Amino acid sequence: MTEQWNDEYDVVVIGGGAAGLNGALMLARSRRSVLVIDAGAPRNAPADGVHGLLARDGMPPSELLARGRAEVASYGGRVIDGAVVTAARDEAGFVVELADGRSVRARRLLVTTGLIDELPEIAGLRERWGRDVLHCPYCHGWEVRDRVIGVLGNGPLSGHVAQLFRQLSDRVVYLAQTTPPTGEQAEQLAARDIRIVEGAVAQVLVTDDRLTGVRLADGRIVALEALAVGPRMTARAEFLATLGLYPIEHPSGAGEFIAADPTGRTEIPGVWAAGNVTDPSAQVGAAAAAGAAAAAQINADLVAAEVRAAVRSRRTGFSAELEAQVSDQVLGTHRHGLLPTQR
Repeated sequence: MTEQWNDEYDVVVIGGGAAGLNGALMLARSRRSVLVIDAGAPRNAPADGVHGLLARDGMPPSELLARGRAEVASYGGRVIDGAVVTAARDEAGFVVELADGRSVRARRLLVTTGLIDELPEIAGLRERWGRDVLHCPYCHGWEVRDRVIGVLGNGPLSGHVAQLFRQLSDRVVYLAQTTPPTGEQAEQLAARDIRIVEGAVAQVLVTDDRLTGVRLADGRIVALEALAVGPRMTARAEFLATLGLYPIEHPSGAGEFIAADPTGRTEIPGVWAAGNVTDPSAQVGAAAAAGAAAAAQINADLVAAEVRAAVRSRRTGFSAELEAQVSDQVLGTHRHGLLPTQR
């Protein structure tokens, strides 16, 4: 179906995952004009189901997103497929440019583009990602309970991840890889009967479409039934550079994120962020909740701007001119909302 292209919205949501769609739903239900632009590359696409989400546990990710799109549309919101290449400020708010040449204006932006999982370069690993190579014990741990689970020691959180998977199986193996355990950590692993295997992993082994182990660089084979890997998580946020907003290193050392305060407000007035782009550890439920919370803040911000415009209009009688002035002024009134580290 061909729809007429509108080029002005109260809010443009960049990213159509759980955070973006739930934010758009809240905004549409508040009778805001809202457009969701989605690049169509959800992080959880390889997974069979979404887990830990109340009343939707096990639902395929594609079905969850399809339902979310339909709900947003039912309240008048619009969702389109497209990739955003730049976002810049103009006199009325923001101009968002798409890769196909289209552009759209918005009074406010909600960034929910998620992140990219950068996986270790190990033969056969990427092909099993989201199946029996996984990263989150809360997302997929139940599905590998009681199996022989290897945990790849490739980052600052690997030891902690091994202990989390130990809750799900008493047959956990720590593969030292690039992060051998420290003395204290080695003691903790040993105390929980987690076997430590020294040496680099060179290949993931698969038989009859199931993971059976890994081959180390020295030729040794370690039998496994699942492998937990901590990817480096990088925010999808290149298009924000034109606004002067850049990802920073996450305190955990696990990757980069867009800094935002607890309401989702970033250091750029008029721009909010929610979901994995600002909280790499958020599961689907938490991401959706953050999107809703940020949307409520955006709506309140717009209401405040509209109240100021109405008061000034009542005082002066020049409503059209004042409305344009207020739209510009409001974007500069939120410097108080900066994160302490960004002042």
